[in-house]
Parts: sequence; C-alpha cells; structure tokens
Amino acid sequence: MSTVRIAPSVLSADFARLGDEVAMLEQAGADWIHVDVMDGRFVPNLTFGAKVIETLRRRTALPLDVHLMVVEPERYFDDFAAAGATGMTIHVEVAPHLNRQLARIRELGCSAGVALNPSTSLSAVEEVLRDLDLLLVMSVNPGFGGQSFIEGSLDKIARARQRLDAARSGATLQVDGGINRDTIGSVWRAGADTFVAGHAVFSASDPSAEIAMLRSRCAHEA
Repeated sequence: MSTVRIAPSVLSADFARLGDEVAMLEQAGADWIHVDVMDGRFVPNLTFGAKVIETLRRRTALPLDVHLMVVEPERYFDDFAAAGATGMTIHVEVAPHLNRQLARIRELGCSAGVALNPSTSLSAVEEVLRDLDLLLVMSVNPGFGGQSFIEGSLDKIARARQRLDAARSGATLQVDGGINRDTIGSVWRAGADTFVAGHAVFSASDPSAEIAMLRSRCAHEA
C-alpha cells in the first residue's frame, strides 16, 4: 500500500470560521473532509445536516466524506447527495437492509461505505465486502470528538484488511477515533489507508504541519 489519505473531521472545526477552516485544510494538504452527522438517537450527540454539507461543498472541491451516525440513514440519502456529498458511510448496526441501502447510495452518484462500532464484529459486513467502496472501523465509540484510541482496534483493523484482500475488494479501509501522531503509524501498519483526524489537526498550533506529520508517520512506518 502506498496511498495515505488524511481526512480531517470538521466536527472539531470552529464553525464561526468554517470557510477559513476549510481553506486551511485545503492548503494543509488534506485529502478528504470528513463530515460527522449525528442525530442524537444513534449516538448521544446532535450535529449537522444537509445545510452544512451544502456550505462545505460551496467552499471546497475536496471530497466530502459523510459519516451518518443516525438511525434510518436512508431518510437522508437524497438530501445529502443533492447537497454535495461525495460518499456516504452508514452504520451496520442500524442498516438491516444493507445491500439495498448501499445500492441506493451508489444510484445517487456517491461512493458507499459501512461503519462498524468497536463492539461490532467484522462478520456483520462479510456478505457485502464486494459491494463496499469504504469500510470504516471505529476505534472509539462514536458520538464525541477527542476520545482516546481503543488499543484492541489494531487487531480488528488487521483482520479487516485480510478480509477485504481475501474478497478482492478495492474498498478503502478507514479508521476513525483517537488518530494522532502517536497512533497513526501502528494503524497504518495494521492495514488502514485512510485516517480521520479531528482533534489532532484542529488543536495543533500548526494544522498544516500536523497533517504533514501524520502522513510522514505512515511513510516512516511503511
């Protein structure tokens, strides 16, 4: 693997300066912008919807990687696609009709992803590995930014890489939760290629240097 994608989460951005924050991410070399959508039901937090995606799309040409931490995610697909989402990732825990939901995301012109909470087994996505554009392994319990990486996630990430390879899936393997300069190297070695980093980037005195540092930690560990 040679691709390293850094996808800063705007959950940690200063929303009073959202346009400036996005411009900063672009200049800093971010690959994607990760948008955490929470409904206050699937996770104990409430964030933003289509309007923010629309605002972000007007401000940047970077891919908008939309992570739906919501129940009944299919209710949002059309609006989010129209707002400018590049890809949508839904949680297997709230997606009993996964094939249909992934197919609908694709019909709308977006890439389709599935996310797994820390306690959810990889077997939950076994039957759709070939239908995925992205598999997201959560390394914290979703709902809030700035949490610590769950160490047991490394083995799960390695197993996810093995399963994707065995299925000859071209899906991106993304990890979200506690990603920083101390954890990213081991996550890269475990087989991930795309890293969601919110707190690590936005709390840095020099976010541009921090993104470069995150990327270099992967190169160093390659």
